[in-house]
Amino acid sequence: QEPLTESGGGSVQGGGSLRLSCDASAATFNNDCMAWFRQASGKEREAVAGIGSDGLTFYAEFAKGRFTISKENAKNTLYLQMNSLKPEDTATYYCAARLFSCGAYGRPWARLDYYKYWGQGTQVTVSS
Repeated sequence: QEPLTESGGGSVQGGGSLRLSCDASAATFNNDCMAWFRQASGKEREAVAGIGSDGLTFYAEFAKGRFTISKENAKNTLYLQMNSLKPEDTATYYCAARLFSCGAYGRPWARLDYYKYWGQGTQVTVSS
């Protein structure tokens, strides 16, 4: 089993909501920092939101006020609640984990090359 498995993607109309889940129960590493990234067709992968083992959260500007990252430690599951979805949110969303703090000095949470573990992605399509 892959260490990170996303689910919850789908198609929704603009203004709608989706909740993505990332099952990390198969992970054998400490998830000091977990995050959601997304990649739209023809574009680079970008950070959406991150959460540390201490519960501190980080958001990309476009996600603030609309998306909420959370985790349920008992289930070792990461979530991304997405509200007020827009067509430009259409992308494949990936769960990722790294072995050091989201707030580690000099290693920004949004840098994707600092993440060692990745899920296979889940597609989100928002229609206008």
